[in-house]
Amino acid sequence: MSLSVNTVPQKITKPGLPWGLWFQQIRAIFNLEVGKTFLGKRSFLIYLLAVLPIFLLGLIVLVTKPANNFSRLAQIYSIIYSVLILRTVVFFGCAWIFMNLFRGELVDRSLHYYFLTPLRREVLIAGKYLSGLVTSVVLFGLTTTISLLLLYFPRFPAESSRYFLDGNGFAQLLTYLSITTLACIGYGAFFLVVGLFFRNPIIPALVLYGWEFINFLLPPVLKKISVIHYLNSLMPIPVSEGPFAVVVDPTPIWLAVPGLLIVTLLVLIVAGLRIRRLEIRYGD
Repeated sequence: MSLSVNTVPQKITKPGLPWGLWFQQIRAIFNLEVGKTFLGKRSFLIYLLAVLPIFLLGLIVLVTKPANNFSRLAQIYSIIYSVLILRTVVFFGCAWIFMNLFRGELVDRSLHYYFLTPLRREVLIAGKYLSGLVTSVVLFGLTTTISLLLLYFPRFPAESSRYFLDGNGFAQLLTYLSITTLACIGYGAFFLVVGLFFRNPIIPALVLYGWEFINFLLPPVLKKISVIHYLNSLMPIPVSEGPFAVVVDPTPIWLAVPGLLIVTLLVLIVAGLRIRRLEIRYGD
């Protein structure tokens, strides 16, 4: 009697990356953080910033007398958007939202609950970043839209209807919304990293604001090391930066958008590397 043994080697398959699990965890973190960002105790300042341009434009409409300058409204809104909405509301709004994603957890002594759960810290970065991104895009996108419509329709309802339905008004609105979205993507990544690296993120945020503010004075090489340069390149109506500005050709759209997205990805990679070594010390 003979005993036969199958000696054919079995193929060993290595398990792949658990993408499905990671997506589920990101979605769970996203759902939790969106609620905290929209309805948390630190959300009041965000709403105050988002309403600021709408309040000012509404006040202008009520106080000032109408004038026959419909053709200039596009240029007027371009200045309002560049100075008030993009450089002030979106910048400081993103600073508050994204820096508090981790710094707020440290202040509230609640970040360790995430670190005690069985998830990769890079997954935590992704979930929190997406929650801040959706919050900022929704709020500041509404600010951009309402401000534009408020400038046009109360005084020139008939002309505005033709402009938005048959003219360039709707395309202009979509362009400004795209710029707002890209600004939230870029600034959000930078402020997320600031909140991870610095105990007091206010000073780095002010330094970054100063760098963006003096961008018009910088030489062409340094201009491109900023978010505002790429955003200005996408403006439908360029805004004059004054007689002392260093003139540089705007970056083409096909370079500005991918360039900003690549820089954002690199900054998020830095955030992922940082959070791997992050230790919680509430006493500090």
